Amino acid sequence: MSLSPAKTYDPVAPRKVAFIGLGVMGRPMAGHLKRAGHDVTVFNRSPHKSADWVAQHEGASAPTPRQAAAHCSIVCTCVGDDDALRAVTLGADGAFAGMPPGAVFVDHTTASAAIARELHAAALARGIHFIDAPVSGGEAGAVNGTLTVMCGGDPGPFEVAKPVLQPFARAVTLVGPAGSGQLTKMVNQISIAGLVQSLAEAIAFGNKAGLDMKVVLDVIGKGAAQSWQMDNRGKTMIDDKFEFGFAVDWMRKDLGLCLAEARRNGARLPVAALVDQFYADIQAAGGSRWDTSSLVRRLR
Repeated sequence: MSLSPAKTYDPVAPRKVAFIGLGVMGRPMAGHLKRAGHDVTVFNRSPHKSADWVAQHEGASAPTPRQAAAHCSIVCTCVGDDDALRAVTLGADGAFAGMPPGAVFVDHTTASAAIARELHAAALARGIHFIDAPVSGGEAGAVNGTLTVMCGGDPGPFEVAKPVLQPFARAVTLVGPAGSGQLTKMVNQISIAGLVQSLAEAIAFGNKAGLDMKVVLDVIGKGAAQSWQMDNRGKTMIDDKFEFGFAVDWMRKDLGLCLAEARRNGARLPVAALVDQFYADIQAAGGSRWDTSSLVRRLR
């Protein structure tokens, strides 16, 4: 996908920004920051991804997170999980070691609330700030600059970081103290899991009943059953197309975080736990990289 030229935002004075992690989400997000006029330095564990990004955007790259973060007022990350996040933040070559006093670290990884609180405390001990800021909107949202960013942390650093994040977001919201962004992302994923399974069952039922399900979705999509999943995934579910979107592997990782947090706080997640096992069936059928809407495959 190419970056959308139609994205608008409220411009701010250019900042020196680092972006760590140039995967499916991070690469376009960093590109939006560069296009907004910021001085962006990138780091990725696979150096060729950094080189490709620099070739496209004429930014700079660094060989370690520490060097990428040096002299930066804002450092963003989007990596795989808790362990990957620790690896790029802590230690002699971690970003925290290179950040100047008062700088703000904004983490867009979907990770645990525990690691967010841990890194928030570690950052404060160094005289810097940490915001957990997972995103929703998928690859398309990252490319088009329409992500929803849900943040946890302290209000002052959040207000400093918020305008810098606008080029890749349609909403950047502080929902509470450290860890709250990650907990909000868990609520998001729990909601999505139930919606996708319900949509899969509805489509399977309608097919068995002999209905033209594309017509049916057009009809019920104008009523109370409407959802983002129906609008954006319903017809591709009917067409049995899943080679795009948010991978089942990623959803299982996210649901694992939700279920672990529920065990800690005592919440009951019977539907999320069941859908997680349905996704395990999809993985076993070879669908690890299929979109989450592939749940309908189990019902055919």
